[in-house]
Amino acid sequence: MDYTSKGFDETNQQTDLVKIRAVIRNGREILFQGFNWESCKHDWWRNLERKVPDISKSGFTSVWLPPATHSFAPEGYLPQNLYSLNSSYGSEHLLKALLHKMKQHKVRAMADIVINHRVGTTQGHGGKYNRYDGIPLSWDEHAVTSCTGGLGNGSTGDNFHGVPNIDHTQHFVRKDIIAWLRWLRNTVGFQDFRFDFARGYSAKYVKEYIEGARPIFSVGEYWDSCNYNSHGLDYNQDSHRQRIINWIDGTGQLSAAFDFTTKGILQEAVKGQFWRLRDAQGKPPGVMGWWPSRAVTFLDNHDTGSTQAHWPFPSNHIMEGYAYILMHPGIPSVFYDHFYDWGDSIHNQIVKLMDVRRQQDIHSRSSIKILEAQSNLYSAIIGDKVCMKIGDGSWCPAGKEWTLATSGHKYAVWHK
Repeated sequence: MDYTSKGFDETNQQTDLVKIRAVIRNGREILFQGFNWESCKHDWWRNLERKVPDISKSGFTSVWLPPATHSFAPEGYLPQNLYSLNSSYGSEHLLKALLHKMKQHKVRAMADIVINHRVGTTQGHGGKYNRYDGIPLSWDEHAVTSCTGGLGNGSTGDNFHGVPNIDHTQHFVRKDIIAWLRWLRNTVGFQDFRFDFARGYSAKYVKEYIEGARPIFSVGEYWDSCNYNSHGLDYNQDSHRQRIINWIDGTGQLSAAFDFTTKGILQEAVKGQFWRLRDAQGKPPGVMGWWPSRAVTFLDNHDTGSTQAHWPFPSNHIMEGYAYILMHPGIPSVFYDHFYDWGDSIHNQIVKLMDVRRQQDIHSRSSIKILEAQSNLYSAIIGDKVCMKIGDGSWCPAGKEWTLATSGHKYAVWHK
């Protein structure tokens, strides 16, 4: 399949998934990650509820919330009782108040779906905590993969070590997960899904879960390492982005995926290697360059940035990064820390870039023509009306029809 072509991916979808197709086809989503690694310590549902008017006014279409169900760890990523909405982020009552406020302001809520693994309540086979007695979805050891101490089948993906991994090959497991996802979607009020640790189980199950619960928009976290050599990051990351694309394809093209390829390349490029931002075919070098309608671009999240800082974007180049992803095709996502914790100037600059994106109708499939990709300069024309540059190289578009729309440290954007 030629992933550089346009328009191939919207045909022959099932008629009962019309809304999913409509949002993906429209391509005008701007996502907001509404938490960081420390949010569980700060009465989070109340904090976010106060910010909903600003989030809506800024132009975000969906807010990715942290895992809202009961978890063995406060951050939410070691789930146990999936039907309990009392978490370290706040009570069920406060969560529903937040979701109501978001609905009033026409911002969708994205649930963080952690279904690769689940912490047991009691010891079973092998003395491991691989039974779920006394709580809803009271599975036994057959719901846990054999490679993580259960009596189920082998994993269909990579293992998340240290806790029981869910065996998605079991029909009763998938039936229960779909029922839970439908509850989140139709009763609790989440409209979008983010699939955590998507490498851990086959993408075909994500397809089944999306078809079963019908979220409006879905995105998967398929995160593996970029390609490196003895000198650092390889220029060619085609195999890395192909693995993400293969996962998207496995979901029946129903889910987008976070564009880890673009993140990895962009955060090296801004250090004075902007030549990285044009691949050998003259396209953007990440998933965005091959399948922009499914590429969710971002600079940082709760894992890569925040206090975990596993793979952080260089802090003195944040606005160059946002100028790139907000002025390019793909589906951009903004991180809570940058938007609310880094000062009013950063907040306002991001909002201005979002304004330009909407006013000039840049969307996930907008055309792009890369003009310069040198060590200290990158420039491109996006769609028919927008031109941008990042880096400290001197550059501006030729022609009197261009007007400066916004600019800041090492970035500038023009429109016609």
